[in-house]
Amino acid sequence: MSANNGSLKHQVVIVGGGSAGITVAAHLLNQRPGTDVVIIEPSDKHYYQPLWTLVGGGVFPREESQRNEAALIPPGATWLKDAVTEFLPDQNQVKTRSGQTIGYEFLVVAPGIQLNWDKVKGLKGNVGKNGICSNYAYDTVEYTWECIQNLKSGVALFTQPSTPIKCGGAPQKIAYLAEDHFRRSGRRSQIEVMFVSASGVIFSVPKYAQALNQAIDRKGIQTRYLQDLVEVRPEAKEAVFRHMTSGEETVIKYDMIHITPPQGPPDFIKNSPLGNVDGWVDVNKDTLQHNRYPNIFGLGDASSLPTSKTGAAIRKQAPTVVHNLISALSGQPLTEVYNGYTSCPLVTGYGSLILAEFDYDGNSQESFPFNQAEERYSMYMLKKYGLPRIYWHGMLKGRL
Repeated sequence: MSANNGSLKHQVVIVGGGSAGITVAAHLLNQRPGTDVVIIEPSDKHYYQPLWTLVGGGVFPREESQRNEAALIPPGATWLKDAVTEFLPDQNQVKTRSGQTIGYEFLVVAPGIQLNWDKVKGLKGNVGKNGICSNYAYDTVEYTWECIQNLKSGVALFTQPSTPIKCGGAPQKIAYLAEDHFRRSGRRSQIEVMFVSASGVIFSVPKYAQALNQAIDRKGIQTRYLQDLVEVRPEAKEAVFRHMTSGEETVIKYDMIHITPPQGPPDFIKNSPLGNVDGWVDVNKDTLQHNRYPNIFGLGDASSLPTSKTGAAIRKQAPTVVHNLISALSGQPLTEVYNGYTSCPLVTGYGSLILAEFDYDGNSQESFPFNQAEERYSMYMLKKYGLPRIYWHGMLKGRL
């Protein structure tokens, strides 16, 4: 339901009705029914974005990833369909786009990450046409599959930026699916597949990096590292990359290009008192409490937590926030600790997946009694069918 009493002070205000905000609200109300919870979220639609890799690979229609926001608001929570534009933490208030001032006792900040398409010259307005595709937006994800299907020969180029991104494995996953499709359709010998990344390695955890490099070698994918995309020239079908250390620029011709856009904290976070020096919500990495405002918690992609920005990470962060928030509401010390757990289901083809699970220090946190660095059909099926159900019916209901 929508709230009309925005001038009132609420017990808990949650900024963001995405994965993190909904999950926190559900956990909180399951454990502490009757808590006055308001979720501020402007969007009518909610997306299970991890599915977009498989949408871009032609496995699902994009509609499978979408639900109505109203249907996901936990019973007992109030949805204020508005957007926060300003934080006033010294007054325990936020201001919204509609002009309301909302007071709070405790604040949970989880607005997600911002896609900065305009950081790449020539990109804005050209995604979704002329062979320029991206799985990072609902409006463009189906065009990725169109590009993969239509490419008969030439260069298929896949990029990863120098900024933090949501789902750090996604830029390479679509490259593996595309390569697999080209091979299955008999066109692989006519198509050069390239993965060009601003990172220095294929993956940050050596155990999984070794397995991914083996997959890359087997598939014959060209890799170039420390190369950051700075410009696209749609008419010439050229991509300009800048080397991360030397600054030297290189031009690569392409016939299709999948772009992972530069990403960062939302502007209204970056320009607020809540952000750290880089603009992320400045929270303690263990308790997820804000480092300067004790009645504020942050989690998810907009937070400063030094772990991969994934839905699986949020699944572990949300119970930590709720446990500590309930302690704070009761005037008790915060005792719950988040260890940095995250998971990257790395699709390596149609029917194969490496399930990477690790903590802040890169230590394995694997869920199954086998080596998850091996490509497995069972893990692909978990990604395809199991994880969406876990998301919609478990995580967002506060049951996991």
